[in-house]
Amino acid sequence: MHAVDLIQKKRDGERLSRLELEFLIGGYVGGHIPDYQMAAWNMAVYFQGMDPEETTDLTLIMAHSGDTLDLSAIRGVKVDKHSTGGVGDTTTLIVAPLVASLGVPVAKMSGRGLGHTGGTIDKLESIPGFRVDLRPEEFVDQVNRIGLSLVGQTGQLAPADKLLYALRDVTATVESIPLIASSIMSKKIASGADGFVLDVKVGTGAFMKTEDDAVELAKTMVKIGQLAKRDTVALVTDMNQPLGRGVGNALEIKEAIRTLRGEGSARLTELCIELAVEMLLLAGTTRDRDDARRSVERSLRDGHALQKFKELIIAQGGDAHVVDDVSLLPQARYIQELHAPTSGYVQAIDPLALGVAAMELGAGREHKDAMIDLAVGIELHTEIGEYVSKDAVIARVFSNDPQKLEDALVHALHAFQIGDEHPTLAPTIYRKITAKEL
Repeated sequence: MHAVDLIQKKRDGERLSRLELEFLIGGYVGGHIPDYQMAAWNMAVYFQGMDPEETTDLTLIMAHSGDTLDLSAIRGVKVDKHSTGGVGDTTTLIVAPLVASLGVPVAKMSGRGLGHTGGTIDKLESIPGFRVDLRPEEFVDQVNRIGLSLVGQTGQLAPADKLLYALRDVTATVESIPLIASSIMSKKIASGADGFVLDVKVGTGAFMKTEDDAVELAKTMVKIGQLAKRDTVALVTDMNQPLGRGVGNALEIKEAIRTLRGEGSARLTELCIELAVEMLLLAGTTRDRDDARRSVERSLRDGHALQKFKELIIAQGGDAHVVDDVSLLPQARYIQELHAPTSGYVQAIDPLALGVAAMELGAGREHKDAMIDLAVGIELHTEIGEYVSKDAVIARVFSNDPQKLEDALVHALHAFQIGDEHPTLAPTIYRKITAKEL
């Protein structure tokens, strides 16, 4: 078997067998197949695509290219949740303790932020003392004790994906749905969960810019889950404005705490409730959607979800006093208000512009090894559809550098569009994709 023959086969639109994909991926991870040949194969996939079975084969090969987690020692059905990335997306920080408070074990590995999208692990490190690097046995034991653990991904989890993603990033082959889907699902499968709830973002602040593309990606991942014998459901959700009102690591922890108290924004709270409901249904704790929703809402209302978040912080060495006193989180030295330049309805808030502004403040990374500032970011005081008066505060910018603060104020102001007409509001959730409809 030769790599050049497999490149030609895919170039001509043919399907590669499981054995051929194993040869290709194994050879690349092992250093026997060079970058230029894998780059050529990536481009062939970009133009020719892959069928569902071929995409699933690729996913499973990537999932087993390194370490895999065995969660069989954890009691109960383990359901993982994954977002394709956005701005002001604190859902994991809210949904994980919410679901765990209702008896469903959550054993979750998350990543760090890159570019304008934040990473759950960076956000958790805003909590003084919080450990994200538990050993596998600590990870499993903690889930059995308190029902919840959130840790960073191990260095050897799906290494084929890390290599392929880095190559795609520099060869203009990132925007391939089979390659995106296999990248996401390989890490999820390697993480050992029994089922997955996927939050597929669409809009100006998301990777998928159109609803059609987001639905196609969602269907591809749900199909992979089905063929890999993992219960999987996907929600296609809006990212045409930041999901929450905090953009930045400590600011998003603050917002997660506020939401777990029942004081969060309507959009963020509604999406968290729906994601939690889907996780409960996949876990089999109930078959009735209304019953699941009542349980979720009750846990938010009576404080059980917030208490579970406290338990998580304590278990992983953090200072749980932040839940009652958010001033214990990292604080920025400079805070500047952003005022509305005119009166009118907020017609648009560009999440990408705000995400980039927060990154330039130091909240995100331009490259994977960059240091970040946990205290900085942007806090919104309005959302699309609201009426604001001239000079009203529409956001606050947090910085530890006066020059970066001035630059961010200019960029952030450009993210807001204010006009006379009330805008048409996009739904928070566009649609749900299940295996049944495939």
